Amino acid sequence: MSAFSQSELATLRALSSTFVPAADAARVASIAADALVRAVDPSQLVQLRLVLRVLEQPIANLATGGGFAAFRDMDAPTREGLLLRWANSPLLLRRSGVHAFRKLLTFIAYADPGPPEAPNPLPQALGYVRDDPPLPGVLAQIRPLEVERSAPGPRDAPIELTADVIVVGSGAGAGVITAELARAGRRVLVIEAGPFVDESTMPRDELDAYGRLYLNYGLLSTWDGAVTMLAGSGVGGGTLVNWMTCLDAPEAVRAEWAHEHGLDGLDGAEWSADVSAIEEEIGVAPSAVVPAKDELIRRGATALGWESAVIRRNATACGDCGSCPFGCRRGAKQSGIRAHLSEAAGLGAVVLDRARVRTLIRDGADGHVVGVSGSLAPADLNAPANAMTRPFEARAGQVVLAAGALRSPAILQASGFGHPAIGRYLRIHPVPVIGALMPEPVDMWRGTMQAVRSMEFGQDEPGHRRYAIESAPGHLGLLSLVLPWEGAAAHAELMARARHFAPLVAITRDGGEGRVRLTGAGRVRIDYRLDDAGRATARHALVSMARLARAAGAAEILAVAMPIVRHRVDGAGDEGRRFAAFERTLAATDFSPHRGTIASAHQMGTLRMGADPALHPADPRGRLRSDSRGSVVPGLYVADTSTFPTAIGVNPMITVMAMARRVSRTVIAEGQPV
Repeated sequence: MSAFSQSELATLRALSSTFVPAADAARVASIAADALVRAVDPSQLVQLRLVLRVLEQPIANLATGGGFAAFRDMDAPTREGLLLRWANSPLLLRRSGVHAFRKLLTFIAYADPGPPEAPNPLPQALGYVRDDPPLPGVLAQIRPLEVERSAPGPRDAPIELTADVIVVGSGAGAGVITAELARAGRRVLVIEAGPFVDESTMPRDELDAYGRLYLNYGLLSTWDGAVTMLAGSGVGGGTLVNWMTCLDAPEAVRAEWAHEHGLDGLDGAEWSADVSAIEEEIGVAPSAVVPAKDELIRRGATALGWESAVIRRNATACGDCGSCPFGCRRGAKQSGIRAHLSEAAGLGAVVLDRARVRTLIRDGADGHVVGVSGSLAPADLNAPANAMTRPFEARAGQVVLAAGALRSPAILQASGFGHPAIGRYLRIHPVPVIGALMPEPVDMWRGTMQAVRSMEFGQDEPGHRRYAIESAPGHLGLLSLVLPWEGAAAHAELMARARHFAPLVAITRDGGEGRVRLTGAGRVRIDYRLDDAGRATARHALVSMARLARAAGAAEILAVAMPIVRHRVDGAGDEGRRFAAFERTLAATDFSPHRGTIASAHQMGTLRMGADPALHPADPRGRLRSDSRGSVVPGLYVADTSTFPTAIGVNPMITVMAMARRVSRTVIAEGQPV
C-alpha cells in the first residue's frame, strides 16, 4: 500500500506532467510513489510528502510568486516558474525537494518501457532501440541456497546456518576472497542482500535494472540529494552492472598508501602478483570495438597532443550492444557470477541471496565475532516494503565484511562497534560531466561501454587533484536525470538530441570527504561535501573535457550545471574568443549543492586500512579494530572498497580485488576448516 495520500498522488502527477508533459503522468507518479516507499528512509519520505503538501497551499505559493493557487490548479507556465524558483530557493526543503522529484520523475518518464499493450512512445520518438543480446549456451552456474522465507509465527526460531567463513556481500572484493577461501578448502557462506539473477532473467530495460540490481532501487544519493550515486545490489554486486573498465591503482597512490598509511607490499612485487592473477582470472583484455563516443576521446587527445589509450576490460566476444548496466544477458562480462563466485560455488561455497545482515554476533570476553544475524526477504518478489520477514542466524569461525563502503560500516555501527573512524573518510570520486553534441549520431548507449580513456591529468598537481577522462554510456533515463531542467521545453529539446550526445566524465580523486551513518530506521545516511581542492579539480576537469570535445569536432558543448552553459562551435571568426569566455565560465562553475551536477559510482574509504589505529578502523592486513587503541576483533575482517585509505582517481574494481586477495591470506592463515 502506498504511503502517499490521494491528494499527494495527485500533486505527484501534476509534477510529472510539468517536468515531462509528453509522459504518462499517472503511470510515472505511481511508479515513483512505489519506489520512494521502498527505497527512501522514512524521515526523508516525510520531508518529500511535506513538499507535496506545501505545493498545494495557495498562501505558500503566493509568497513564492506562483499566485494564490494550489499547484494542481496552475497552468503549465506558472507551475514551471514556481518549480524553477524553488530549485534556487535558499530554503533546503524546497530546493532539495524539487531536485529530488525532478530527477526521479524525469528518469522514470524516459526509462520506463511502458506496458506491453501500450509501449512508452518517448524512447521510440528519440530513436532509442533496446538491445536484444542472445543468451549464452550455458547460464551462470550459481544456485542460491533455498530456505523457508514465509513469515514466522510468534514462537518460530530464526533459521540457522553454519560455515567455516561467512562473507557478507558478493561484489568485487567478496567474489575474490570467496574464491580464495574456497580454493583453500574452507566452507564459505556468502550472504547477499540483493537477488541472484542469471542471464535468462536479466533485466531488459533501464527501469527494471535499477529496480532489481541497484542499491536503493537506483535512488541512492547523499542525504541532501545533491550527489546522485550508483551502486550494485545483487549477487555479483557492482561487477554485475559496471562498465568493466580495468585500471590498476596508480603507482603514486599505492606508494602513498604504503608510506603514509603503512600498507606494506602495495608498492612492490606482492601487489603486482595479485593484480596479474586477478586479471588472468577475469580475462582482462583490450577493448576490441571502439564506438563513436570513445573515438571522440582518442581523436581529441591526438589533436591536442594528450595521452590516451584503449581501455582494458573483463569481457570477451562483445562490443555491439549496450546492456552492461542491466547485467550481461549474453554472459560475455566476466562478472562475479561468471568468474570468482562461479568458481567458488563449484568448490562448495554457498550463496544466500535476498538476505540482509543486520548485526554481528559476538561471544566471549574478547568479543570474538562468531556469526551474523539478519532477515530474509519474502518469497514474493513484489511484496510490499513493510512485509513481514523471516529472521536468520549464521555462525562461523570467521566473518568477512564485503558489503561495500556504504553497508559494511553500517553493520558495524548497528552492532555497537565504537571505533571513532567507522563510517568516516568516505570518498566517492566526484564526477563532473560535459556533453559533447556531435554532428552525426553517436548512440552512446550502444557498443563497448568505455573503450578509450585519457590519463593526461593522471597526477596530483598544484591547483587540482588527479583525474581520468572517460566516456559515459548513459541510456535515456540516466541522461534525463543528469541533464539539468530549465523548463519542460528546454529539457525536451536536449533530450531530442539524445542520439548525438557524447557525454564525457572525469573520475576525480576527492577533494572532499563524507560520512556514512546509520539512521533510526536502520538505513544508511550519506553526507558529502567537496572541499576547495575538490571544487578546483572539478572545474579543471570541465575545462579539459570541453577542450577535448572541441578538438574532436563537437558541434556544441554544454556543461551539465545549473544554469546550463553552452558553447556552439560554428566556425565563426569570433569562435576562439567565445570559447575562451566559455572556458572562464567553466572555471568558475558553482559546485554548491544542486548547482554543478556531480555524480558518483564509486564509494570508498569508510573502514580504511592503515597502521595508525586512531585513524584506521582496519589494520594493514584487513583485521577490524574494536577501538582507537588498536585492539583487534578476533574473527572479523573487511575486504571491500571501504578498505581504501584514500580515493585513487581511477575505476576501483581491479584495486578492490587486489586488496581482497591480500586480506584473503590473513583470513586463511588465521582460520581453519571445521
